[in-house]
Amino acid sequence: MTAEVENLMLEILKRVQADLADVKREVGNNSLQIALLGQQIGALTTAVYSGKSELDDFRRRLERIERRLDLAEQPH
Repeated sequence: MTAEVENLMLEILKRVQADLADVKREVGNNSLQIALLGQQIGALTTAVYSGKSELDDFRRRLERIERRLDLAEQPH
């Protein structure tokens, strides 16, 4: 009976060890994906602020052109 219990416990421990290895692999993969998402968010943030800067430049240029052509509405 003792040998059977030991074998059973050994099998259970082997399954737990295999499951733990799977979990470690998944956590590693998730960590990598999170790091990649962080890089993508950083790149998107840079792109948004770059686009905003360009739009601000166009707005200023348009306002200057409107003033030169007397097309801009005068403040009341």
